Amino acid sequence: NVKKSETLSLFQKYKDTQNRAQCTLGDPEKVSGVLIDVAKHLGNLKFRVWEKMLGTVQYTPVTLDPNTAHPELSLSEDLTSVRYSGKSEQVPDNPERFDWWCWVLGSEGFSSGRHCWDVEVGGVAWMVGVVRESIGRKGGVALNPAGRVWGIGLISEKYTALTSPPTPLTVQRKLQRVRVQLDWDSGEVSFSDPSDNTPLYTFKHSFTERLFPFFCTLETLRICPLEVFVSVK
Repeated sequence: NVKKSETLSLFQKYKDTQNRAQCTLGDPEKVSGVLIDVAKHLGNLKFRVWEKMLGTVQYTPVTLDPNTAHPELSLSEDLTSVRYSGKSEQVPDNPERFDWWCWVLGSEGFSSGRHCWDVEVGGVAWMVGVVRESIGRKGGVALNPAGRVWGIGLISEKYTALTSPPTPLTVQRKLQRVRVQLDWDSGEVSFSDPSDNTPLYTFKHSFTERLFPFFCTLETLRICPLEVFVSVK
């Protein structure tokens, strides 16, 4: 039967084609090599990522409050440095803003405990220290403890403690940084040179009000970031 023979032939060709199209797979070969140390890469992953970030993320103990800045002061985006621009910026004349001295306050006040920050100083005139929260913002204020100002500065080319009368400071070399240490409970504000821990001046007063860091410059001041360390117990 011709028709039957053609059908069988066609079926046989189909099977041959199908067999050729199939790929015969043998047993998979064993892969040689070193395994990934999963524990090393994934163990304590969150902690290790955070530890790496310490090298790129800085912590500054004091940041500046732009709402208090004199109109002729310009603050950095991260609010850690201030520059005297010499021209008035278009800023609101809000009650918190100084309009006489070229001052800016820290954003956080202190009414207890111990606090410390370093300031990178420079230029021909600057002042740093602490002031009471209720200090007048409009017009001049007395630059001494009677005016509730505790600070030091470079004034008329002389390092001076803001007392009445002003107290000259004995400084062996030009100050690059100043360390401000506030012990609110003990009633002390101390200033020193952090490069060698040389004491500069210490104020003693019984504080009753919240105190804010203040900064004044005719050039640039910068609050220094702290070094952050990790210890595991």
